[in-house]
Amino acid sequence: MNPMNNNTPLILALDEGTSNAKAVLVNELGQVIARGSRPLSISHPQAGFSEQDPLLIWQNTLAAIEECLAQVDRPITALAISNQRESVVAWDRRSGEPLSPCISWQCRRSTALCTQLHAQGHEALILEKTGLALDPMFSAGKFRWILDHLEDGHGRAAAGQICLGTVDSWLLWKLSGGQVFATDYSNAARTQLFNLHTCAWDPELLQLFAIPAAALAPIQPSAGFFAETVAVGSLPAGIPVMSMIGDSHAALYGQGGFAPGLVKATLGTGSSLMTPMSGPIASTHGLSTTLAWHDGSQPTFGMEGNIVHTGAAVQWASRLVAGESLDALTEQAAQLPDNGGVYFVPALSGLGAPHWKADARGLICGLTEATSGAHILRASLESIGYQIRDVFEAMQQDIGSPLKELWVDGGATRNRWLMQFLANLLQRPVVRSLSPEVSALGAAHLAGRALGIWASDEALGALERQRERFEPQDDPAMAGRYTEWKNALARTLL
Repeated sequence: MNPMNNNTPLILALDEGTSNAKAVLVNELGQVIARGSRPLSISHPQAGFSEQDPLLIWQNTLAAIEECLAQVDRPITALAISNQRESVVAWDRRSGEPLSPCISWQCRRSTALCTQLHAQGHEALILEKTGLALDPMFSAGKFRWILDHLEDGHGRAAAGQICLGTVDSWLLWKLSGGQVFATDYSNAARTQLFNLHTCAWDPELLQLFAIPAAALAPIQPSAGFFAETVAVGSLPAGIPVMSMIGDSHAALYGQGGFAPGLVKATLGTGSSLMTPMSGPIASTHGLSTTLAWHDGSQPTFGMEGNIVHTGAAVQWASRLVAGESLDALTEQAAQLPDNGGVYFVPALSGLGAPHWKADARGLICGLTEATSGAHILRASLESIGYQIRDVFEAMQQDIGSPLKELWVDGGATRNRWLMQFLANLLQRPVVRSLSPEVSALGAAHLAGRALGIWASDEALGALERQRERFEPQDDPAMAGRYTEWKNALARTLL
């Protein structure tokens, strides 16, 4: 590492995910020199409901910041935000007090509304304008649910008394002491209220979902000035917030995936495959078209496949066969010669891309007297690979050319057995990022672009990135296993 002094730039990057709130300090070489993290919990008050405490998200983000800043005695140049997408919060514009839980992207409480809109024939319009399938994962239905369940919610929202925001705008509001309400293009593009062709909130969609424009945040480029911090905890006042971006988009940017033909998969609670595109090309194979980021000069679009349960499916399976630690079970699962004929379709709250079946339910099949807990966990690990292949193949069909390799990041990529299984299943090299903070780095890179620390995508691409390649091995049994997965999936989709 080059010697640093107090004049060299240092970016504080936040990554507020479903499971953890993280903070890292990134220097001008793109290196993480300090980090802090706090775990987050998610509750399920009834079947299909998933929510978090917005104040706890804020408190844990602050705690992660304090842990991070305690490691370095240097001034902070700028702050950057990466966040879990589609999750929403409502708060009182005057007091700043939350009026709702943080309704998670996983939550299915708006299923009835989506079913109603589908029955009324609105799905094609929504897909054409937003690039997104009509599904409870996206924010618009959650916003509508909140207003329906608040006293005079719609009237207060129309009067500008309620803020309806995604997690980026909630954090920005708190960091700025309630002075700034804003969001960026990438988060707006996941709400199902944003028109990809006009790059603005769409009046017809606002009317369709009954969301007053007065309740929504102004949309800004992902890179650029948003607000200045107020002094809170160990965070000093006056630090400019210079980027905000959804975590999956940030991971693609942090990996250096600026050009079409590159595809990354972020493996977390759920998983996202995304490839950049120059324009909003519509998918015909069950994927989403989205706006990946706006770097301050122009937008970059993306094609994405969202998988609802990957890491969450492994956690669920480990609880089902409780008795040993997840690490011990995972090791046993990897040592098995095969899956014992067991397949797990983790539609625990519906299926995302490329199927988009909100009422699908999970299925474990192929059980025999010889089935062990390790077999069930093995099936849950394999389901990550099978779901990624489903999306990978759909993506290739949509873009009309083969994808040569898959870049991966996220917690599940620490499992080397899974990485090799994925390479064998795809018959493509899998390139694993060795940085656990790719989303935070992506947000930091965007802030650095806005500040001129890195002058171009080429300068960012030249930054050193630690990676490991998993080359595909020939496994004659893999084709049969994928066929059996398809058979299990077909039962779930009935």
